[in-house]
Amino acid sequence: MTDTVSAPADAHGRRAVILVLDGVGCGEAPDTAAYGDAGSDTIGNVARVVGGLDLPNLARIGLGHVAPIHGVEPVAHPIGAWGTLLPRSAGKDSTTGHWELAGLHLDAPFPTYPQGFPPEVIHAFEQATGRPVIANCVASGTTVIAQYADEQRATGAWIVYTSADSVFQIAAHEDWIPLEELYRACEIARAQLVAPHDVSRVIARPFVGSPGAWQRTAHRRDFSIQPPGTTLLDALSEAGIPRAGVGKVDDLFAGRGITARHTADNADGVAAVLEWLNSAPRGFCFANLVDFDQLFGHRNDVPGFQGALEAFDRALPSLLAALREDDLLFITADHGNDPTTPSTDHARERVPVLVAGARVRGGSVGTRDTFSDLGATVAEWFGLSWRGQGTSFLAGLLHA
Repeated sequence: MTDTVSAPADAHGRRAVILVLDGVGCGEAPDTAAYGDAGSDTIGNVARVVGGLDLPNLARIGLGHVAPIHGVEPVAHPIGAWGTLLPRSAGKDSTTGHWELAGLHLDAPFPTYPQGFPPEVIHAFEQATGRPVIANCVASGTTVIAQYADEQRATGAWIVYTSADSVFQIAAHEDWIPLEELYRACEIARAQLVAPHDVSRVIARPFVGSPGAWQRTAHRRDFSIQPPGTTLLDALSEAGIPRAGVGKVDDLFAGRGITARHTADNADGVAAVLEWLNSAPRGFCFANLVDFDQLFGHRNDVPGFQGALEAFDRALPSLLAALREDDLLFITADHGNDPTTPSTDHARERVPVLVAGARVRGGSVGTRDTFSDLGATVAEWFGLSWRGQGTSFLAGLLHA
């Protein structure tokens, strides 16, 4: 049973933002050890290693109440609400996390390839694209480019690699293989990768540069598998409520129910959210800030992760100042990516949820049984009957 509140007189005049800090988990979930991630606590461990984080604006909303975080103390009178969300879907990748936030659970994880992709998958891709494949291994993106870029220049081959996540990644130098050809190859791979090889995402990984100075560009694109059920975005679309994306969210939902402004970095993402807040008359914004995960978590860069968190905190007041009376801002994450552990991959973690807005009363929303409670809450805010696989906490969130 969902929480209930009075139906809003004008739900379509309301706005809500879900802002995902990609990879910023806040401690172990009940099944973290089963995923090989025991001890992972992304924000807590980063704070411990660096001797404390300077996050006064997140603390004002309630971050210090979420979990023990060195340098982020609980404040006496938070301006927002706080809690944690537990993952329930099988898996720990971005697609799984965002789908669960939007009310959809996966019963089985997407396939992964710790030994690389099988010959029949690679052969079919080579035949369809007209280029050979090199690498076909588990690797970090920067390492695989450094190792295989010269061979790509000599042969014209695709650099194909994967990770501990369910991804088919294709790297190509922008001067040697045109971006449009890379994107087309990703579309081909996406169409070919069906069960049992239905990977979560095919990712275009363009790069530039020369030996010793290779650099990935901002032209990354993700080609996700279609969600197998109804999501918050579908429900909002059916109700005629406008939806805007920031970052890779449209890719994660295969473009269904949302289009997005793709961004160069976290600062660009914050600017895009602020632009939406300053201009959109109504509707929903789903935003992803990927630098925490992509640049720092996967590279075990603790100082970089610290810097990204503190930079976001400094930018947060501009978002808070732009909120109108009937706005809700939810800050959360999709999984962990602890840069202090030996792993360079995602971690199965609980994630924080912070809520700000003029109508939000300070206090805890508790430990929620699923990320999907957030999608259910947004749905109720807009007056929808749909709740997905979550339970709304809207009634306990707002002033009477």
